[in-house]
Formats: sequence, C-alpha cells, structure tokens
Amino acid sequence: MTIPAVTAAPTTGMYSSTVTRAPKQTMDSEVFMSLLVTQLRNQDPSSPMDTNQMIAQTTQLAMMEKLNALATTNDENFSLQMRMAAAALVGQEVSYTDADGTELTGRATAVSYAGPVPQVTVNGQPVALDAISGVTGAAAPTA
Repeated sequence: MTIPAVTAAPTTGMYSSTVTRAPKQTMDSEVFMSLLVTQLRNQDPSSPMDTNQMIAQTTQLAMMEKLNALATTNDENFSLQMRMAAAALVGQEVSYTDADGTELTGRATAVSYAGPVPQVTVNGQPVALDAISGVTGAAAPTA
C-alpha cells in the first residue's frame, strides 16, 4: 500500500488572503462601551474605579447616543425641507445655470425625489434643486 505524498495547499483556498482590519473613524456607543469595559478589566483591584466616575462615563455615553439621534433627525428634517421647497416650485418660472454656464429660465413642471437632492423638471430637463438660482411667480393669465 502506497501513501500519497503531502503537497502544499493551493493559495486560492479559504485562508489564502490576509485579513486587514479597517479602524473605525467615528466614536460610537460600541467604541465607548469597549473602552469602558477595557478600563474596568484593567483597573487596579486594590483601588477600583470610583462609582461617580462610572456614572459620569455612562451619562456621557447616553448623551452621545442622544446627540447622534438628534443629528439623524436634523438630516431627515433638512431632506423634508428640500422636498417641500422643490414641490413649491411647480408652476413657477425658475432660472438656473446649466452645465455650459448659460443662464436659462423656464417653468418648473415636475419634481423627482429619486436622488438625495430633489430634481425639478424645467423645460423638459431635470435640474437639481440646489442649482436653481431664482424664482419668479407664475404669470397671471390675460383675458
């Protein structure tokens, strides 16, 4: 009975690539709790952390989470304000600068909310809300 020779595993296997860890760039509650647990784990047993310090750090964590929630609410509010502003332009004469640098004017006929910035349709062309430079009221119909 012959035993087959042992050969090196191919380099295309499951463990062939090295894992690179991307460090976090933001301080979130997970990082904060990790720091607190590390601090508790490595504290001097003869003089443990003061209870007031623990409460202060926990309070800081709660405040940070509330500030993050407030920032999210602010972003949503800004998005809603942009949508309302874009909707109010329908039927109005607006002016904007196109990609060539030409100042154009036309009537806003539709609004799309598909992207992060609402697109207002002017003269059949989509124009980003933040590219609109002026608004003139709709002309009154003549008899």
